[in-house]
Amino acid sequence: MSHVYRLTLAGFVATAIAFGPARMGFGLFLPAFRDAFALSTAMAGLIASSGFLAFLVALLASAWLGPRYGARLPVMSGAFLAAAGFVAVAVAGGANILALGIALAGASAGLCWAPFNDAAERVLPAAARASALSVISTGTTFGVLVAAGLAVAVTQDMLGWRVAWFVFALGALGLAIAARLGVPASSRGLRPTRNAMAEIVHAGLPGDLGPEPGADALVPRPRLTQRAAIPLYGTAFCFGMTNAIFLSFAADRVVAAGGLPGLPDAAASTVIFLGYGICGVLGLATGRVEARFGLAPLFCAIFAAGALSLALVALAPTSWSAVLAASGMHGAAIMMVSAVFSFWSLRLFPGRGTLGFTAALLSMATGSVLGPALAGLVAAYHGPRVMFLLAALPALGTALWFGARLQRARPRLPSILGSK
Repeated sequence: MSHVYRLTLAGFVATAIAFGPARMGFGLFLPAFRDAFALSTAMAGLIASSGFLAFLVALLASAWLGPRYGARLPVMSGAFLAAAGFVAVAVAGGANILALGIALAGASAGLCWAPFNDAAERVLPAAARASALSVISTGTTFGVLVAAGLAVAVTQDMLGWRVAWFVFALGALGLAIAARLGVPASSRGLRPTRNAMAEIVHAGLPGDLGPEPGADALVPRPRLTQRAAIPLYGTAFCFGMTNAIFLSFAADRVVAAGGLPGLPDAAASTVIFLGYGICGVLGLATGRVEARFGLAPLFCAIFAAGALSLALVALAPTSWSAVLAASGMHGAAIMMVSAVFSFWSLRLFPGRGTLGFTAALLSMATGSVLGPALAGLVAAYHGPRVMFLLAALPALGTALWFGARLQRARPRLPSILGSK
């Protein structure tokens, strides 16, 4: 197997584990956790936030480890943290150990993301990068679908939820092996050419869009704290809150409302994550959609979909059509939004695209930490329906307000990256 296939396989497994059960497993299995640990809504929100807080910290750690020790170390560290977190959840006897396990698993996503962009730039030929990164990105969808399938088996009493989390742990160990064989020990080396950057962008993926050699002399280096960056950070923060609330509480909302007609109550929650994973494949078309319609319409559609998905779960949690539409829209939105933020970061920070994108991700992670904790408190006092409706308002406001500002400026990808 060539280095292209080894790296692609390692990346596919990494996103499947880190952004599948590690990132979304708590929301998927929350109905089972409620029964096993007598969790209140407020406590569930705090535990969910602990996973997103760990992601934020790990994202910073990955940014520090990668340039110093190479791409392999953060990926393998993420694999072992995921395995430890899965085992902790599987053996947990109380809410404290459950929270620890969710936090350890959540950290794996922050460690396993950016290193593959750097590794692809170093070891893959330009012609292979777009297809390899496209395959890597679909790992998230696969991981969500497998986790949802195990959740269905749990609801049908085919296996216990603790067994499912031990299976996740075996997958994390498989990731460690794949990373050892497929990820280069050092990510230092070649930087991408402009043609390679175009391939990554049109694949709809959050690539490393830094400057090519010699670009520093040609492009000014804008400050990350410039006023024009405030909308980027604000929208990233808002989507972080919206996405974290949906992942943490949507399945629980459906089950608590009585489930979907024709399905056992517990099984209804898995429909959300199946729809989420299947429609997430649309994220691969992000670059082409942006090139066809522009950044502003795509950006507004993403946040409108996020707001509508929360509203549908609030108002019609027992409707098949509403739940499928909500999960599908949210799945497509989250898969596309990282690419949108990478496009926007590149436009705002020419010559510093990677740092700008990392800053946007940190804003999104901060929103992910605060969202579930605040939502859990609102739900405890006013109920889940009010909580979901209130959570939809910032996303709707973001789509209208920031979308209007972008539309007037009509920002698009620079022509040098293939925009028409």
